Amino acid sequence: MIRLRDIERYYRNGLRKAWVLNQINLDIQEGEFVTIMGPSGAGKSTLLNIIGMLEEPSGGAYHFLNEPVHQFNERKRSDLHKAYMGFVFQAYHLIDDLTVYENIETPLLYRNVKSKERKSMVAEILDRFNIVAKKDLFPDQLSGGQQQLVGVARAVISKPRLLLADEPTGNLHTKQGDQIMELFRELNDEGVTIIQVTHSERNASFGTRIIELVDGNVRSDEQVRQPSGQGDGPKGMPNGK
Repeated sequence: MIRLRDIERYYRNGLRKAWVLNQINLDIQEGEFVTIMGPSGAGKSTLLNIIGMLEEPSGGAYHFLNEPVHQFNERKRSDLHKAYMGFVFQAYHLIDDLTVYENIETPLLYRNVKSKERKSMVAEILDRFNIVAKKDLFPDQLSGGQQQLVGVARAVISKPRLLLADEPTGNLHTKQGDQIMELFRELNDEGVTIIQVTHSERNASFGTRIIELVDGNVRSDEQVRQPSGQGDGPKGMPNGK
């Protein structure tokens, strides 16, 4: 699904280069649940943003589903991201003046999904995530855990093949965090490929593979369990709890 070859990222400071990523070489197969770990400043979020096509590498080659992303312009990268990816952020990134229902519906509007189909898809996701009772509330009326649940629902409403998550439980207490991670594991069991950035070894234990970044380099890359949905692709959304 993903092939990175000699990926580099640096920022210019006058005539000097401040390196963030150094010659990253990775292959990620469909159906994996990959955790990227490492100390602050290691380049974890930058790598995730490059994979998610939110940021361009300074050098190297990136292929996604055999497409040469490194050769694409911004519009083509954006189209590819919207077609195949969902993104979960630590800070939720919900739209304050939209209800839960409207926040979840937003990606479908961008895809020009017809009204009847949108209603059906949102109703299904509300039910399966057990947030039907919250559908008319606004983000500031929800707890942190509920907001993140809505963020995940919004990210997966379009049934992406790849789900990216940057510190998805960083602002949550342990019980709320475990709820999100259990949901991720269910999505992965359904065939969704997941890549998460986290400092939490507890969160990493939910995945199938752990990649450690230090100073912009891959220090270690270990498979911790066999991917259960490898290569199958998404089969649908998990049942709610």
